[in-house]
This record gives sequence, C-alpha cells and structure tokens, in this order.
Amino acid sequence: MHRLQEVVRLHRLGKSRRTIARQLRMGRDTIRTYIEAIGKAGRLDGDADDLPALGDLRAIVTEHVAGREPPQQNSSVEHWRLRIEELLDQGATPTPIHDWLRLHEPDYAGSLSAVKRLCLRIARERGPKAEDVAIRVETAPGEVAQVDFGYAGKRYDPVRGVMRKSWVFVMTLGFSRRMFCRLVFDQKIETWTQLHVAAFEYFGGVPRVIVPDNLKAAVVRAAFGVDDDPVLNRTYRELAHHYGFQIDPTPPRAPEKKGKVERSVRYVKGNFLATWETVDIDEDNRQLERWNREIADRRRHGTTGRRPIELFEEQEREAMLPLPRERWEPVVWKKAKLHRDCRIQVDGGFYTAPWRLLGQELWVRCTPHRIAIWHADELVWTHPRVARGQRSTINEHLPEGRRDPRHRGKKLWLERALTIGKEVEELAEAIFGSDDILLQLRKVMAVVTYLEKYPRRRAVAAARRALHFGNLEYRAIKNILRKGLDLQPLPEKNTRAWSTDSRFARTPSETLFPIQERSHDDSR
Repeated sequence: MHRLQEVVRLHRLGKSRRTIARQLRMGRDTIRTYIEAIGKAGRLDGDADDLPALGDLRAIVTEHVAGREPPQQNSSVEHWRLRIEELLDQGATPTPIHDWLRLHEPDYAGSLSAVKRLCLRIARERGPKAEDVAIRVETAPGEVAQVDFGYAGKRYDPVRGVMRKSWVFVMTLGFSRRMFCRLVFDQKIETWTQLHVAAFEYFGGVPRVIVPDNLKAAVVRAAFGVDDDPVLNRTYRELAHHYGFQIDPTPPRAPEKKGKVERSVRYVKGNFLATWETVDIDEDNRQLERWNREIADRRRHGTTGRRPIELFEEQEREAMLPLPRERWEPVVWKKAKLHRDCRIQVDGGFYTAPWRLLGQELWVRCTPHRIAIWHADELVWTHPRVARGQRSTINEHLPEGRRDPRHRGKKLWLERALTIGKEVEELAEAIFGSDDILLQLRKVMAVVTYLEKYPRRRAVAAARRALHFGNLEYRAIKNILRKGLDLQPLPEKNTRAWSTDSRFARTPSETLFPIQERSHDDSR
C-alpha cells in the first residue's frame, strides 16, 4: 500500500500507466484500478510534491476494491465445509480430505484444487494457532550439541577397493555453532560411538546434553507421546555414562527440533562436498578437516554474527565438561541366541554359555579383548576374544556326561589314558590298532571313561589283565572290574605271544599241551 502515493506522484508528473507499472513492477490492470478509484474520489490531480495521506489513499482503494464482487462467490465444495473442518481438526491435509469425500459422499464432484482453496480460506479465517509459532531455543555455552548424518554420495574405499555410499557425520555446538564433521561408510553403533569420541576430543570437552536423531545406533525405540519414554541403545547409554552427558532424542518426524545441525549438514553439503572432487575417503576426510578449521570455524555465522571459533574460545570451551582421564574403550552391546551346541556366535567367534539357557536370547557386551555374556541383568560368564572361526569352551557350561564326546582326537584320549597309567595307554593303543580301517575312537572313549571311575590301582590292573589275555572289548574289560578279576594274580606261565592279527588263535604248544598231559596220565 505504500506505493499508492508513488502512483499518484507519477500520474501527476504525466507518466503513462505503462511507465508507472514498469517502474513500480506492478500489473497495468492494478494500476488502472488504483487510478480509477483515486480519480473518482477527486484525489488524483494536484501538485506532485503535495501528495494525499497514505491512510486516505488506502481507504479509497479498499472501498473501491471491496465493492467489486468476484464472479464466483461460493466454493464448489462449500456444501461439505463442516465435514472438511472436522477432518482438518483431526490433522488431515487436503489430499486425504478429497479422497475421503470421493469415497464416502456419493454426491461429491469437487476437485482437489477446490478443497485446497477452501482449506486455505478456513485457515485464514481461523487465524494462526499457538503451535504455529516457532520458538527459538536459546542454549547456554557448553549445554547442548546436536548430531546428525547426511548423505554424501559415493566415495572410494581404499580397503575394499570399490566405490561405496558414504555419509557425513556432523556435531554442532548449540551456542557457538562450531561443528565437527567426518565422512564414514556406515551408521553402525561402533561407528556412531567412535565419531562421538572423536568429536569430544576435537572440541577438548563434552557438551552436557546430546540431541541425536532417532537412528537405531542411538534410539532403539522412539517416544511417540509425553508418557512414552524412548529406549536408548545400551552401548550409547554406556558411552554417555563414561563421558557424563545426557541424551535428549529428537521427537519423531520433527527435524526442526534440531535445526542447528540440520543447517550445518546442508552447509557442509552445499559448500565442501559441492566443490571437492573425491579422491578416497581418507584424503577426503583430511581435506574436510582442513576446510572445517580454516573455513567453517572462521566464517561469520548468520545467526550469531560471530565467528564460531572465536565464540567457542571466549565462552564455550571452559563451560564444557572435561574429558575423562581414561579414553573410551569401544563397547558394543549385542543380542545373541544360545544354540544347541551351547554356543553363541559373536563376530565369527563361538563362545559357550550354560546349557540351561538353550534357545534364549542373551545380551553380549563386546570389547576388543573380552566377551561378557549377560542374562536377566546378571553376568553369566566372560570369555577372552577369539579369532573368527575359533571357539572358547567352558566345560562347566556343557551337560554332565555330554562333555567328552566333543573331544574326538586320538592324541587327546591317549594323553587322558596316560594320566591313569602306562598300562591304560597301552590298552588304548592296542584298541586303536585292532582295526586298520575302522576308527576305534568311540570304543577307546568308552573304555577310558569307564576306567576313570575306579581307583587308579584297579584300573591299571584291569588294563594289564585285558592286555595279558588279549581281550580288548569294552564288555570284557567291564566284567573284569565287576567280578573283581583285576584283584586276582595273573598266571605266571604264559608262553603265548598275543598278536592283534590273530587274537583268537592258539599256539601249537597250547593246543598240544593238554593232549600230552592226558597221555602221560594214561601211561601211569
């Protein structure tokens, strides 16, 4: 409306409507309407330096324009206005409202554009609501930092030798707007925590509150209401406990609640990423850090009007929490199921847990050197880390009587037999050598396990007797001990040499001796 006086002044100077419209960048029809209205009121002509008051001109034009009625008075969807208002109050937008009317109102023949126009008119009539007002949150120095990821295109991975999708991680301090940024290939919890550690060390301190997005590395389950609490990732909780900060997740579908870091991500993408031609992710990160220190830290921020590095050094550095004495040891909490072999699998390694927990999901706390297994918030066992494909086995975790079959090595069972006695080892070797084709491991396991139940002296005597008579069967050795034959002395004379090749054959002297004895008796 302030240009109304300029319209009158240019008209009094003799300018044409076309010239006035061009200079004021207004439509010629609008200029014609204004001139006609002011002319009818008798205020158009006069001295160019003595212009009518702006209030008078506004009243003249408003009265003239208001008197003209538009050709279309009513909306084509005015008949359904009440229902449209109800749906708007329920949170629906024009498109769902249009679809609902088409589906439930047989007489409805309106268009989506008509619904949109009516919705806009209703909004104007109602005026702004309290929740439409954006309240700028002021943060104290060292109080809040916001974190987020932004897609950064494909970059070369020198480890794998391929191009991979990458993301830029940004942590922005709420007071000074100083930021830390780094390019990564994933958003896993291990990467997430390492980026936080790197950011804290870059700033030389820790903000008291971190505002993350609802990614799984930070928030396992988001809160969708005031009475609903978000479920934080256990690893992220432990990181927060170590550094002393609190976590304030952003509400779902409300990115404006962390607008500072959202703007920082756009700034990094629109400045550095838009101008730097990728080499590989290592070189890209070196150049990104240089850009951050020399450009981003020293730019004059549009909101604060100060350079982030200056504001940070003056007020925010001292206000942040100090770094802890001990550096964060990478910790990852995972869920793992205990399988039928009484083992869980973590990063390719296998670790036993008590067999009574078969089929249950266990929490596993993973560090670079240890694997701690938890059940019902109680520590079950801690294993040292093993390499991929290897196993860490605790005998007590396996059922009694079911532990030995897992040891199927011949050498192991010979060593176990030797712990009872040399004769038991010889017996085990004899059983192994009794068949060149069939492996006698199961028989040796049964014999050695059975002999371990008896005192060492009786077990050795039973093995000696079995070797003496060449009886290598499990049942025979069992009968020796049950009948107490191991307590009887062995025959003093035994000219037969036992051979595994003919264990049931007798020598000629053994065959003829009874005959010669009978002949001698007959002769007497």
